Amino acid sequence: MIVAEALSRSFGDKPAVRNLSFHVKRGEVMGLLGPNGAGKSTTMKMLTCYLPPSSGTATVGGHAIDEESIAVRRIIGYLPENAPMYADLHVSTHLRFIGRMHGLPEGRLAERMRLMRQVCGLEGVMGRRIGELSKGYRQRVGLAAAMLHDPDCLILDEPTTGLDPNQILDIRRLIRDLGREKTVLLSSHVLSEVEAVCDRVMIIDRGRLVESGTAAELARRVQGGAEVRLVLRGDAEAFAASLRKHLAEARCEAGEGREMAEGEKVAAGAEGGTDETRLRLFHPDREAPLAESAFRAAVEAGAVLLEMRRGQASLEDVFHRLTQGAAADDGEDEL
Repeated sequence: MIVAEALSRSFGDKPAVRNLSFHVKRGEVMGLLGPNGAGKSTTMKMLTCYLPPSSGTATVGGHAIDEESIAVRRIIGYLPENAPMYADLHVSTHLRFIGRMHGLPEGRLAERMRLMRQVCGLEGVMGRRIGELSKGYRQRVGLAAAMLHDPDCLILDEPTTGLDPNQILDIRRLIRDLGREKTVLLSSHVLSEVEAVCDRVMIIDRGRLVESGTAAELARRVQGGAEVRLVLRGDAEAFAASLRKHLAEARCEAGEGREMAEGEKVAAGAEGGTDETRLRLFHPDREAPLAESAFRAAVEAGAVLLEMRRGQASLEDVFHRLTQGAAADDGEDEL
């Protein structure tokens, strides 16, 4: 549905997006992640024909953004981070205006407005002026306007900004439902939201594509080895020493991810004044028998394993590790 090829955009001598190539399938929800200034909003503005690329191109639904912009606009729904609206118009008037701009016949427009009122939770505000609404409700109006003409592709820039927790859950459910039949490209700084609704994730940093894939695939690539997390009651130092005898390359970390040096004392009382300690074990070989070795090490050290589970890097871990060198400049939103 969306194919970008070497897409680039500069503002003067400042590159915002650099040779970005990716694709989004039909019926797929793609999350676009990156630190402030990474080029997320600029990328979306190019795909929606709001900004022309400096070089490269992209197609949406088979239509080139630089040659068939009207055809592209007909099949996309776009919710920018700060959706422009007429504050003096009532919600119903604003949506009717948007529908007429899309050329919807009166009967179809009335039908779509009824549906948007329901799915976006606007039943109680259709007769109110947009300027009187909270930011959360204005966001709902913007989402309704983006979906009003039933587009094949939705491009959503921070769609849950300003919403309360209940509203966020409603919008997440809506996006998941839409993803069954439409293509959705969304950006968000809320990583749990991306994990909850997206089929795949694309991470960009300083305008360049860093990684893409499912959250699980990215976690495996970043993690790179076997990981186990456990809660131990007993002598953690003796446990760590025994573990190294079974697996020489195994790392044992305590507290805030700090590796235990051999012979180092581990502070007891991490679990409410007892001798229980949370540990993270890691081995560079993904097939290493880390869990089995942990059992043996606990027995030899006379310790008790209270809890043990295989660890996997979270999307937050992936994001931090892949964007550690992100530039501090966060001026993208003004570009």
